[in-house]
Amino acid sequence: MSSEEFVRGMFYLSLTVVGVPSNIAVVVAFLLLIYRENRLLAADAIILHLACTNLLVVVVRCLMETLASFYLANVFGDTGCRIVIFIYRTSRALSIWLTFLLSAYQCLSIAPPGSRWATARAILAQYLVFIFVFLWVLNTTMSQAAILFTFSTKNNFSLTNNAVNVQYCHVNFPSKLSKEINGALQVGRDVVPMALMTLASLIIVALLYKHSQQVKVLRSGSRGSGGAEQRTAKAVVVLVTMYVILYGVDNGLWVYTLTVKTTMSSSLISDLRVFFASLYSALSPLVIIASNRKVNSNLRCAAQEKPDLEKSTYQSK
Repeated sequence: MSSEEFVRGMFYLSLTVVGVPSNIAVVVAFLLLIYRENRLLAADAIILHLACTNLLVVVVRCLMETLASFYLANVFGDTGCRIVIFIYRTSRALSIWLTFLLSAYQCLSIAPPGSRWATARAILAQYLVFIFVFLWVLNTTMSQAAILFTFSTKNNFSLTNNAVNVQYCHVNFPSKLSKEINGALQVGRDVVPMALMTLASLIIVALLYKHSQQVKVLRSGSRGSGGAEQRTAKAVVVLVTMYVILYGVDNGLWVYTLTVKTTMSSSLISDLRVFFASLYSALSPLVIIASNRKVNSNLRCAAQEKPDLEKSTYQSK
């Protein structure tokens, strides 16, 4: 094993070690919430869906890259390349759109009761399942190039100047125009929710700041009245900052691969793109765990119930 393979394997292993258990923890917390309360609020459903999508990103791409880097499994044949890249691109895009959806819903949640924004929030919650289905259809449709043009590096396929090197796989576009159209669609699919999410999050922060100032004037003696709002604002700011930085770098590198004049863009660029895009999926559940009271309480209850269950089982014997 070369030093380069070892380093890239360790990078992907670190994302796997952080991303898999943290996303599973968020999913388990909300499944426990469903079991105990037999219902799930719209914001909670979005976060649960986001955690499942992030888990898919980390498992399908980071775990597979780790296994391949350390020669533990050979998953990148022609079929494996198509499946991995297709699922990765679809789930990665879903992660972006679900983060925007969560930000937009939180923005609408601040609206005063009876306003048209409150009505929009109720409509969004009512048709949330249809929105999920629409996002899945949209993003799977826009990831079809991964199935049509992806081949394993082990395949002696004749590459063109429009091929993109994805380490163990090549995305070999039939023409420069198809490569540029696909690239523009990928960038647009990311930039649109980025702009909308940033706007929604800025509105959230501005409204929460205005409200906190009003609370300070009216209840200067109360110290805990704005705590929950401040936690929400901080969580939104952290998620948006992570989103803009990590996906901004990812899309900047993708634009570079579209404009580079060599036969194939460097596999290092591909590794950096996957790393920065997957880093959001690995770190965002940590932000959710740290800021979401429901996740915290359900995880604590699960941790407390396990020793009690083991103790009762031992006593029954």
